[in-house]
Amino acid sequence: VSLIGYCMGGTLAVPVAEREAALVDRLVLLAAPWDFHAHEKARALAAASWFRTQQPLIEAMGVLPLDGIETLFAGLDPALVLRKFLRFAALDPESPAAAEFVALEDWVGDGVPLAAPAAAEALIGWYGENRPAAGAWFVDGAAVDPANIQAPALVVVPSRDRIVPPASARALAQALPRAHMLEAQSGHVSLMVGPAAVETVWKPLISFLNETGG
Repeated sequence: VSLIGYCMGGTLAVPVAEREAALVDRLVLLAAPWDFHAHEKARALAAASWFRTQQPLIEAMGVLPLDGIETLFAGLDPALVLRKFLRFAALDPESPAAAEFVALEDWVGDGVPLAAPAAAEALIGWYGENRPAAGAWFVDGAAVDPANIQAPALVVVPSRDRIVPPASARALAQALPRAHMLEAQSGHVSLMVGPAAVETVWKPLISFLNETGG
């Protein structure tokens, strides 16, 4: 199969591609973080510190609620919500642009809670201790090493991504022995659903999946 992962899903796809090499023919990683200290290390450490303050409550609930996840995202640019809804207020409510705005907000807001152990692994292990890039991220008792993945890989890096800084995603392309890196002039969300996504991301992705050989 071809294995495709977006954001955290891309990070989680790496050990799958490594351990199930006989099953994974091609690997596509879209805005997948790997080196969590490659850009604004202090911000990564702050996310880990925030989680530690909330950890007893999160463990008691068994999940990191969606509100908590959105709080972390909002902290990247606290004024973003104000700016985008001011733009929305200026739109004709019946216009295609207004309909697209609502559809996108519904998609972005349609998340699920993160299981408490997974949240601890991501926020303390990844953001706090940078285990993936340090070779210290263990899955089922073995360290995850992208260098072991021999499948051809396409790593798509959004150049204006604030959720996954480009340097973090580029580190994964550099760690994979057979990676082709595609730089997209987009942000984290517009990479997937922006007006240029079809031409700049989806068509190259389909071409990569349809290639024969290595």
